[in-house]
Amino acid sequence: MTDYTPFHTDADWQLLQDEFKRLAQQELLPRFQRVSATEKADGSLLTAADTAMQTATARFLHSTWPQFAFLGEESTAEAQLQALHSDQGCWILDPLDGTTNFAHGCPLFASSLALSIRGEIVLGLVYDPVRDELFSARKGKGAYLNGQPIHTQTTITTLKQALALVDFKRLPKPIAASLATDPPYASQRNIGAVVLDWCWIAAGRGELYAHGGQGLWDYAAGQLILHEAGGASCTLAGEPVANGTLDKRSALAASTPALLEPWHTHLSHCARS
Repeated sequence: MTDYTPFHTDADWQLLQDEFKRLAQQELLPRFQRVSATEKADGSLLTAADTAMQTATARFLHSTWPQFAFLGEESTAEAQLQALHSDQGCWILDPLDGTTNFAHGCPLFASSLALSIRGEIVLGLVYDPVRDELFSARKGKGAYLNGQPIHTQTTITTLKQALALVDFKRLPKPIAASLATDPPYASQRNIGAVVLDWCWIAAGRGELYAHGGQGLWDYAAGQLILHEAGGASCTLAGEPVANGTLDKRSALAASTPALLEPWHTHLSHCARS
C-alpha cells in the first residue's frame, strides 16, 4: 500500500469490509426478486437497489473517510469526472453489478468498491451477498475470499484445457463469431456480472476472460483482486486495462501471465480474420 492511504491497520480494513457487506445485505437482498427496473440512456437497467446501495455506501464512506471523493456508477458524468481527478483520491463504486440478472431473479450479482489514489487502485472489494462471498485485496498484500488467501488456477497451461468466461455481446463481431464457431478453449460461460468474472478467475473458477467494453467501476476492484491472486490482464490492443480515465475498456484476462499471451494472440488473429 502507498503511505498515504488510511488502511495500514487491520482495524480500518476490517471496518470497511464489514460495513460494505452489511450495506449490501441491507440494501440488495431485501429487494431481490421484489423490484422493477427502468432503462438508462445507454440501454442498461437501473433498479431501486442500485440507487439505495449507492446512497448508503456514499454516506458511510463520506462520514468515515471524508478526505476521499466518491465516484459511483449512478453518479452524473460531471460528478464522476470531478471525483476521478481529486487530489486526495476517490472511491469507485458499482453498487449493483449484474443488474439484469438481479431484475430477472437470477442470483448472480455483486457490489464492487475500489479506492484509487493518484491514478493507482490500492484496494478492492467485491461482495456477492447471495453466496456471502467477499473477495478482497490491498495492493501488494495478496487476494482473499472471506479472509482466506486465494490464487488463480495454475495447472491449466494451454487454451484448449481452459474454461473461459466470455461476454459475446460486447466483443467485436469477428472475434465473437470466431469464438462461437471455432473456440480455442474447452468450454465457455457467461455469468452476466463483470465484477464476479474477475473474481472467479482469481479464485480458480475459470482460466480465461474476454469482454468488449466495461467501465472503470466494472474493473477497478476486480482487476486488482485478479492481479493479487496471480492473474494477468490487458485490452484487446495489448494495453493495460486501467488507464486513469472513464473510457470504456476492453478486457482480456487469464489465470497466469503465460496463458494471457496465447489468449491475446488468438483474439488478435480473430480480429484480423
